[in-house]
Amino acid sequence: MRLDGLSLPFRSFSLFGLWPVTWEMQIRHEERQAERERIAQDLHDTVLQDFYSVSLQLQTVLDQLPANLPSKLRLFRILEILGGITEGVRRALRGLPSPPAGSDDLPQEFSRIGQQLSTERTDFRVITSGSIRQLHPLVREDVYRIGREALVNAFRHAQAAHIEVDFEYGARRFRLVVRDDGCGIDPEVAHGGREGHLGLRGMRERAERLGAKLQVRSRAGAGTEIELLLPNHIAFESGNK
Repeated sequence: MRLDGLSLPFRSFSLFGLWPVTWEMQIRHEERQAERERIAQDLHDTVLQDFYSVSLQLQTVLDQLPANLPSKLRLFRILEILGGITEGVRRALRGLPSPPAGSDDLPQEFSRIGQQLSTERTDFRVITSGSIRQLHPLVREDVYRIGREALVNAFRHAQAAHIEVDFEYGARRFRLVVRDDGCGIDPEVAHGGREGHLGLRGMRERAERLGAKLQVRSRAGAGTEIELLLPNHIAFESGNK
């Protein structure tokens, strides 16, 4: 068969049969993109603007408080956390990854998070074993998200006296553990997560996407331990093993 003086095999014309499918997929992609943009605009005009409004009001209150008031530092930390949340939402709406603030030193980053969340009732510490190494950027993002979710949940739900984050940079693996001595997690919640919440389920999905192993160990009244394990060939950038 010839087309414009060129000899083409007959199977080339099978492409014509694919065009309707390709066109339909393109239309669906454009529809999904338009829907995402609509939702992003709605969130920008509502949730994000509300965050900005709350931040401004809180800043106004802080400016009016005496400098030596003990609670002022706590309110300032709350304002910092709110600012981080606002920035994360803003980046998400723009379709951008939201990398953790600060350096590539995850133990240092989790120390900062713990200091923001800690209260006088809770003893918090970060433990590190092995030489700190730089995780692959995409791995680091999910490791950070998993660890931060576990840490926030511990402060929010565990009613613990002691909370710690343990980083292990081993010869064959990277290991992250968040543990507390709090009230523990109901077995059904530990397995399937809380109804209406994405916490544990989201952590499992991120771990599965990484090719990592996530374990949740908990008993009522005996605390909780959440462990994330990655082999070094997944965890670290090439040449940084």
